[in-house]
Amino acid sequence: MSDFKLWLGGDSHVGTDLRNGRKSLAEAILLAEKGGDEGGPPFEWDIMFDVGDLSGSQTPPDDEEGEEVVAQYGVSNKHPREHFYNILGNHDASGPNEPTQWWFQKWVDPIGENTAFSGVDASKRPYPVEGNWARYKFEVGNMVFLCMGDRNDGGPPVGRGERGGYPAGAVSLETFEWWKEHVLANKDKIVITTHHHMLKETTVGSGDWEGMEGEYHGRFEEGAPIGASYLYWVDGERDTGKFESFLESNPGAVDLWFGGHTHTHPNDTRGGRSHIEKKWGGATFINCASMSKYHAGKTTIAMSRYLTFTPGSADLRVQCYMHTSDYAPQGWYAPAERVVNMSRPFEW
Repeated sequence: MSDFKLWLGGDSHVGTDLRNGRKSLAEAILLAEKGGDEGGPPFEWDIMFDVGDLSGSQTPPDDEEGEEVVAQYGVSNKHPREHFYNILGNHDASGPNEPTQWWFQKWVDPIGENTAFSGVDASKRPYPVEGNWARYKFEVGNMVFLCMGDRNDGGPPVGRGERGGYPAGAVSLETFEWWKEHVLANKDKIVITTHHHMLKETTVGSGDWEGMEGEYHGRFEEGAPIGASYLYWVDGERDTGKFESFLESNPGAVDLWFGGHTHTHPNDTRGGRSHIEKKWGGATFINCASMSKYHAGKTTIAMSRYLTFTPGSADLRVQCYMHTSDYAPQGWYAPAERVVNMSRPFEW
């Protein structure tokens, strides 16, 4: 059987890059399919998983940016829209007086409930999804993906204000309980968790205040600047440690956690942590951000990750692809490549 090739990216911040003359999402897709003008080679992939922050707006996103996101997905000649799987990021969140996460539901729509706008037809998914826009799962061979959307909506302190990304990560209690249930129900599978944010003290800048110290995120006092770089809120409660303590109490239950949110160069460390680290019950945390070149300009380098799951092997190859030549030559960046050991071999 062939390898399963997963392209992992996010934080394309479409509106920000568009204002600077760059189509971040479209460029990434065409780079994968055709190669880049700066020498980066094309690469084949089965599905692309996007960890959120399609919007680049500092105010709640609007229909114009939603139409642009759909148009940029439409440049692909090799992959239909249904080969792209998505979760919510904090910049995709609705404003304090708007319908809950309307923009993501309308224009991104992982469940295919608004096909006329999003172009997503759920019946065409190569791996069918089960759930709703805030939390869903799908399976690939003996792997189960548990996909949780950020709930940075509804106004401060948990949700964003009228202006600003309000970066501290959030989930509802319903989503947390759903996640626990599915982790425990899949002890015989490779369990992969996805959320826009990383957990506390896992990867670069994910400790208290580190999002401020590294100038990775804007500071919004009405929110929770102390937790700007990690999943801070559960059901409106601050820094509960619910995810971390569950993983510690169930070692080996989750193999991989995919996220983004904190963009920087591939060799960055803060708090003694890199972009790929093992923590909390032995889960491996992989930060893939970001595909944007201009959002949070002091720290942003356009890149993504490429994961190769080989049947019969518990070793996962994780490669880093540079989308531009600003930090290193466009293409594969060998110093950032890692081999991650999973709890069991991948099988179709």
